[in-house]
Amino acid sequence: APSRTALSATATTTATMAGFRTPPSFRGGGGNDSLLSPLVLSAAATLAATVVVQLVTPADPWGKSRRFLRQLRRQEKGNLTSASNVESSVGEYERLHAGETSVEERNSDYANLVNSYYDLATLFYEWGWGASFHFSNRHPHESFDEATRRHEFYLASKLNLAGALGTLGDAAKGRTNGSYEEDEAVREGSTPSMALVKVLDVGCGIGGPMRNICKFTGADVTGLTLNQYQVDRGNELCRADAHFKNNKGDGLPEVRCRSVQGDFMKQPFEASSFDAAYAIEATCHAPDRVGCYSEIRRVLKPGAVFACYEWCLTDEYDAGNPEHAAIKKQIEEGDGLPDIATTHHCLTALKKAGFEILEERDLVNDEYGGWQDPVTGEYSTKKEACKHRRGGKPWMLPLMPSWNPFTQRFQFNWLGLRLTKYSLKVMEFLRLAPAGTSRTQILLQSGGMGLARGGELGIFTPMYLMVGRVPLDKAG
Repeated sequence: APSRTALSATATTTATMAGFRTPPSFRGGGGNDSLLSPLVLSAAATLAATVVVQLVTPADPWGKSRRFLRQLRRQEKGNLTSASNVESSVGEYERLHAGETSVEERNSDYANLVNSYYDLATLFYEWGWGASFHFSNRHPHESFDEATRRHEFYLASKLNLAGALGTLGDAAKGRTNGSYEEDEAVREGSTPSMALVKVLDVGCGIGGPMRNICKFTGADVTGLTLNQYQVDRGNELCRADAHFKNNKGDGLPEVRCRSVQGDFMKQPFEASSFDAAYAIEATCHAPDRVGCYSEIRRVLKPGAVFACYEWCLTDEYDAGNPEHAAIKKQIEEGDGLPDIATTHHCLTALKKAGFEILEERDLVNDEYGGWQDPVTGEYSTKKEACKHRRGGKPWMLPLMPSWNPFTQRFQFNWLGLRLTKYSLKVMEFLRLAPAGTSRTQILLQSGGMGLARGGELGIFTPMYLMVGRVPLDKAG
């Protein structure tokens, strides 16, 4: 799910030149922004920054920007799911989040809302954040990419894949791990291959977590996403990595992971098709949590485990607080959400869908050695919290303003907001980027700022962990 960050000079410059994920309604400066002087200033500053990064770092911002623009132009030529061009897609998305559009209407038109959002955001996410569209706290001495993978692997560890492997039966033994006979002594190669275990990624994006979890576990992973552009891009990346190719003659698919287009409210799979399933910041787009979780339960085998990270409002959220309500709206607009549910609502929905609840907690408050209250684990900048800080970083740090021009956070200060805006306007004027690109960036930036503030106040979490199991006596 949505608003992520780059921690390298490459991603920083990409964010500056080509735009980066930062959600909706920050309009800065009013409507008369076409003066020549700010355009020239922003263009010169952007060029100077990229020259420095290109020459003195191993990053390749110009190369990444060229690839980004090539992808943008490809989208403009009929590769959008929701509209004929970027500008029309932005217009449709803004209509769905206009003040007169109710939550009920957004829920009923969720497929169009989600498609419009990801048509616009996917490229910005990939080139500014990476292939895994989610957040994670960073432990001391942990890089951004390491934290991302650890967060994914931790969720995969909840799926009981070894238990699923044990249910495959003797017919599967030795199919890819060598010969097997009933009276044969236990030896290496006498158990089924993990490649026979089928896992579902619900809301896979372009498949970053899917590919990482496939490598980590060895299981066969199918990703499901509503957006056709994401399906095409995800499969392109899967085919490009030789690691995912299965050996011919094993009776297995050509590749060990793939993306499939479909609605997770009406999944295109037979009942009891998968041994496990997970969702990472994706089911927040569902118009009905009980319906979404029930459909996941339908495609899982008896005894299978479903684990997810949910975007939720916490108990700290106060609907009567104007700032809280404004932040909630900002996140919804900036991240393609019809509404944001509470942790209690999601947990209750999972139980109503027929899952046995195995575990639940908000991972935001897990110990990561950062700005945390020593008792509660909540984000804090108080003196007592700073004493316990060991170099860890909270999930929303990449979205908080910084004056360091070599980080992606620079775009969230007042100067960076304007530089990004005018740079993209220049690119649109020169036809280097499609019309509507700057409006997309404004949408994403505003959502990013809402997420950051929601994280600071503790009213929002992107990682409410829920683990449920399908009963062994599952009906149907």
